[in-house]
Amino acid sequence: MLWESISSVVLGLALSWVALRTLPGRLPSLRVVFVTGGLGALFGAYLTHSTVGSGHALTTVTGAVLVAAVTLSLLIRPRGSRPVRSAAAQ
Repeated sequence: MLWESISSVVLGLALSWVALRTLPGRLPSLRVVFVTGGLGALFGAYLTHSTVGSGHALTTVTGAVLVAAVTLSLLIRPRGSRPVRSAAAQ
């Protein structure tokens, strides 16, 4: 379980770095992106390990990377310079 957690966090941080390189203006600060990627991967490893059980290291790491990708995708902002406002806020 320790190696699964460490490798999941490393892959989550790598995924965060790739997201920052490909979407530089659409993500918040570096710290937020790296913390979200690392913690998302750690939570994904825990969730996947709890679901499939021990002995499935590749599945656990794959689940961790998928959860990290989903949590990072929640940070992406729209392309325009103005924030999008709802009809009720106008």
